[in-house]
Amino acid sequence: MKRLLLSSLFVCALAAAPAYAALQAGAKAPDFQAQASLGGKEFTFKLKDALKKGPVVVYFYPAAFTKGCTLEAHAFAEATDEFKKYNTTVIGVSADKIDVLNKFSVSECGSKFAVAADADKSIMKAYDSVLANRTEIAARNSFVISPKGEVLYSYSDMNPTDHVANTMAIVKKFKETKGKMS
Repeated sequence: MKRLLLSSLFVCALAAAPAYAALQAGAKAPDFQAQASLGGKEFTFKLKDALKKGPVVVYFYPAAFTKGCTLEAHAFAEATDEFKKYNTTVIGVSADKIDVLNKFSVSECGSKFAVAADADKSIMKAYDSVLANRTEIAARNSFVISPKGEVLYSYSDMNPTDHVANTMAIVKKFKETKGKMS
């Protein structure tokens, strides 16, 4: 009985623990392309093309128009001009349909950065960003990808508060070290 109770407590503790993105610094970032929206206008986002301009912040969020995702979108929108100073592209990814993202990209992202539709969850799976206990939505994970396609940084926390500051710090460090981060 004691063993069963301890096992149950251990499983519950694991379920309550924050999920950490499997793609860690140094890993090859999976290439992808997806239907995206910027300012309500649809286009095909291609990671390979965005990396030609500089680093890319790929952030996954559970669902458009939810409280945390709206806060995070506003924060990324406010920081977009600073990201651009570092030649950095920001792309948000969720399982939302493109018609929802057309609206979200205008109202919550302020037409500042693109959001991509991942209806089949292939990008979320490639980045190990599927929420463990709700596999129909993304976990809140952020990645900074170098122009060479390498993960410079990954961060996983369902609280949206630190994603922008953390990714910005890595982008600045990348610029300061001229891309030679250890």
